[in-house]
Amino acid sequence: MTDQLREIGGRLAALREIEGISRQELAAHCDVPAEQIEAYERGERDFSFSFLYNAARALRVDVVDLMSGDSPKLSGCCLTRAGEGYAIDRRAAYSYKHLAFTFRDKLAEPFMVTVEPTGEPPEAMAAAAAGTEIKPVQHAHSGQEFNLMVEGRMRFFMGELAYDLNPGDSIYFNASNAHAMRALDGKPAKFLAIVMQKGD
Repeated sequence: MTDQLREIGGRLAALREIEGISRQELAAHCDVPAEQIEAYERGERDFSFSFLYNAARALRVDVVDLMSGDSPKLSGCCLTRAGEGYAIDRRAAYSYKHLAFTFRDKLAEPFMVTVEPTGEPPEAMAAAAAGTEIKPVQHAHSGQEFNLMVEGRMRFFMGELAYDLNPGDSIYFNASNAHAMRALDGKPAKFLAIVMQKGD
């Protein structure tokens, strides 16, 4: 458990109580079991970006409110220099940098995402030797998403489909379809992810 997970969990609990939403209601909105919400709030469980995005929508806050506790304040423009952005490093394989974290009332959430190569578990290596592949756990969230490969190569999974993406390749998809990414060639893969939500 990290300090960042505990802090985000505390904000999640406080915002849920302010909105008068039960754990069961939030769980139903985010399509997870109610006991998982309790584990998130205690900072005992890691979460996917999909959960964070869905929870922010249910609580009627900016996703940055949950991540940092600091509401975006700018509405004219937001400049983010190369390599900067609000870092979200909760999971070993994924690193996110929010590129518009100070801009309020965003129509899209832009992230620079790095997927690290991970050691393959024995069952995945056995499956690969047999000519099959064990897919990573896939998550879904509301809205649509655009991914543009910047560096490295990755395999993009959506349900039973899989696409290998090279630098310059892009994919636009309905994010309510469960999806996941895996770095290829034993090297990190970096891509620009823009999550968009239709107006309410």
